[in-house]
Amino acid sequence: MNATTSRLGTILSIWAHPDDETYLAAGIMAAARDAGRRVVCASASAGEHGTADPRSWPPERLARVRRWEAAAALAVLGVEEHHVLGLPDGALADHDDAGLAWAGRLLDDLRPDTILTFGADGMTYHPDHNAVHRWVTRAWRDRGCRSRLLYATPTVEHLARFRDLYEEWGMYMSDERPTGVPEELLAVHVRLRGPELDRKLTALRATATQTGDLVARIDPAIYAAQIAEEAFVDALRVPDRDEAVTGTAATGTAATGTAATGTAAAW
Repeated sequence: MNATTSRLGTILSIWAHPDDETYLAAGIMAAARDAGRRVVCASASAGEHGTADPRSWPPERLARVRRWEAAAALAVLGVEEHHVLGLPDGALADHDDAGLAWAGRLLDDLRPDTILTFGADGMTYHPDHNAVHRWVTRAWRDRGCRSRLLYATPTVEHLARFRDLYEEWGMYMSDERPTGVPEELLAVHVRLRGPELDRKLTALRATATQTGDLVARIDPAIYAAQIAEEAFVDALRVPDRDEAVTGTAATGTAATGTAATGTAAAW
């Protein structure tokens, strides 16, 4: 655990679907748990529609299996607390009141030192990811920004290396594209190597309904390099483009923009 991650304290890792947390924050969460920190993971939905083959994976079956997969992945990382709200996968934006109340309850009950979640573009421009960003940011602001809120983002350097692959994989759910954040502006930046990287890869393999196809068709070294980096920018340095949460927007840095996309291809 490096000096930056050691200062994160109790972590609330809050996302849209099971496996989001493993792609974007597995190394950070594992390091925190190894250091004796409390880490609570929360998913807004069970991800019951996360398949291109709904005949083989009807929603009830996939929701059940993805909960088991998440439990297995988080066990690899040492995370013992995982809560799934169970809002409809693919329709989180239709449940803003319930989502905001859920995020608020988590902040009130846990009083985390650090919150890990999506930036305004949801990493992949997935509407569910964007919704969770809105809920968490609004709940955080409503409570006086007591915790440290960190948004997942790619770096400029990461995108330069993997941008073409992400286009090939069809990762983005929008015509918009990210520009990334320069490394010097990051609040937390982890590059996993050796056992730490193997641990994350093992956790991702546990989410086989989401990662199996991709892992089977690309070079394992490329996949490992793509998921080895975890980067987060401080919300206080990001001007939020969503009007619902900009009433108390903090000072921004032009270079950070709206922390953008990209480390997972299977969402």
